Amino acid sequence: MIENMIPDINWMVIYPEIAICVTAAIVLIVDLMLPKKHKWVLAAISIAGVVVALQLVFKYFDVPGDSFFGMIVNDAAGSYFKTIFCVGTLLTLFLSITYQRREFPETGEFYTLILLATFGMMVMATSVDLITIFIGLEMMSIPLYVLAGIYGNRYRSNEAALKYFLLGAFASGFLLYGIAFIYGAFGTTNLNQITALITAGTGYSEFYVTIGMILILIGLAFKAGVVPFHMWIPDVYEGAPAPVTAFMSAGPKAAAVIAILRIFVVNTPVIDFTMIFWVLAVITMTWGNILALNQSNVKRMLAYSSIAHVGYILIAITVGMREGLSSAAFYLFAYTLMNIGAFAVIILFAEKEEFYENISDYAGFGTKFPFAAIAMTIFLASLGGIPGTIGFIGKFMIFKAAIQKGFYWLAVIGVLNAVVAFYYYLRIVVAMYMKKGESRLFDVAISPSLMIAILITLLGVVLIGVFPENWLILADKAAQIIP
Repeated sequence: MIENMIPDINWMVIYPEIAICVTAAIVLIVDLMLPKKHKWVLAAISIAGVVVALQLVFKYFDVPGDSFFGMIVNDAAGSYFKTIFCVGTLLTLFLSITYQRREFPETGEFYTLILLATFGMMVMATSVDLITIFIGLEMMSIPLYVLAGIYGNRYRSNEAALKYFLLGAFASGFLLYGIAFIYGAFGTTNLNQITALITAGTGYSEFYVTIGMILILIGLAFKAGVVPFHMWIPDVYEGAPAPVTAFMSAGPKAAAVIAILRIFVVNTPVIDFTMIFWVLAVITMTWGNILALNQSNVKRMLAYSSIAHVGYILIAITVGMREGLSSAAFYLFAYTLMNIGAFAVIILFAEKEEFYENISDYAGFGTKFPFAAIAMTIFLASLGGIPGTIGFIGKFMIFKAAIQKGFYWLAVIGVLNAVVAFYYYLRIVVAMYMKKGESRLFDVAISPSLMIAILITLLGVVLIGVFPENWLILADKAAQIIP
């Protein structure tokens, strides 16, 4: 009897997750033994571990398999999103090396927490069970709460961490309560089993399912930053250290989106949420863009910008089907590159304690640091959707999918919002090139690791923007999990 309860574990399914966990443990142990002058080894170990995990993801990209009683699966969608997480984590590690040395002595906890948060995202990407989705979400969120306030002597970082923790715990309660309703309706939390029960015509309480799905959507919408559950984003993005903000703006958002896609599009289309997603998409992208227009702080502006980008992704979720999943997957990868690239330039320029992070502080930046200014201009152009960049391809795929499926007004509203966004992105470009800067000494954090991050993101934004075929093919593979 006991032997039947032991799961037949298919380790191949979780090889990348194992690589990330082992790396986190090694970093934590090695940190205890290293002298301060050799702390750079911790970053090197972390980067090597993420590269190994990324190789394992590609090795088993579309090799089907499941493990742990079918709670975890290996499919193309999960592998694609794990690629996004690994790329985002790798870039964040490059940003963090320079930032840590400038702000305070390097510590292993910083890298360990980033790796553990990445592990939680990976669990969410491969989960087809509501319980493991919840476990992955908490494994992702708890390290992020700590990272947001890791600088104990910064008032605004402490405030950001407290707000994030309190609202995050509140949202987790909604998610868990929704899972309880779904279990009460079907007697299981496994999404594949729920789909099978629905297909077989098994009776269930539509009231319980409706309440459960709404509560789950609220919990995940908080993590993704959907309006009206976005209240924490501006303060947390502004208060958290810049590398942490870059990290939070990419991976966790993608993790919440893949969970929404699996629950509401792929596995359990019990109730039609199309109209709800339609309304959320319009409100989210419009509200995010309107509030971004009047921001003077660059990090806060990018925070509201990230809300608007969630609105574009919600267009893809509204479309559903393979076209929606494919366009959402590609857009999230594009957003990871261009947003982390923008934060890399912010870190370069902000100086110690991120003193210079207002748009007015960028006056004259273009003449003093031409390469960084050109890179920032390209990242902002991509975020705005200028042709020739990866951001344009991402928006084009989403609007194309919306039009193909008959959501014409949604596509029109999305295009109009993209036009509005040009204004606040252009404000930074105007400040860099057309306004005279203050006569002060610049103490920018130029370092090889930061330059590597800028170059990788810059090449990705431009090259994939011009030659997107390979990544579009991978996104199409990810969408094939929809029957």
